[in-house]
Amino acid sequence: MNTTVNPHKATDTTPPSFVREGGCRCGAVRLRISAPPLITMACHCTGCQKMSASAYSLSAAIPSAAFEVTKGEPVVGGLRGASKHYFCGQCMTWMFTRPGGIDFFVNLRPTMLDEPSWFVPYFETWTREKLAWATTPAARSFEALPPEDSYGEMIAGYAESWRDGPPGG
Repeated sequence: MNTTVNPHKATDTTPPSFVREGGCRCGAVRLRISAPPLITMACHCTGCQKMSASAYSLSAAIPSAAFEVTKGEPVVGGLRGASKHYFCGQCMTWMFTRPGGIDFFVNLRPTMLDEPSWFVPYFETWTREKLAWATTPAARSFEALPPEDSYGEMIAGYAESWRDGPPGG
């Protein structure tokens, strides 16, 4: 019998079954993820506010090996720096980011998935730049970026939140 209770729990003997597909607003670019996020977040920095035209951006850190573009060719947009922000070249939807110098995950905008209702941000960053009324249900909050040594504990805490399935349902 193939039953996966927790896709993150080391004692599970069956491989996780977490395949989700999605795409941009116009459908010219499609993607697939085949593993749950390492962690999820909301960023309140003014850069994300401007790029998302919203109070904050949402991200799901997807293991790079579990992320693929299945249709179309996303283009690099936004500020040109170490991190590369990828958009659909037709509808200009901001889809994902490949952080500079970090190859093991891709920051996917979870609303690109066809079914994103399971998504809940586990932590939020740059709250010192947030709009006064903007709130999230994040379990952890940081005025800027989290300290580097906190990521291991947060990833473990996020994995624990998946014990009975995705945190958002």
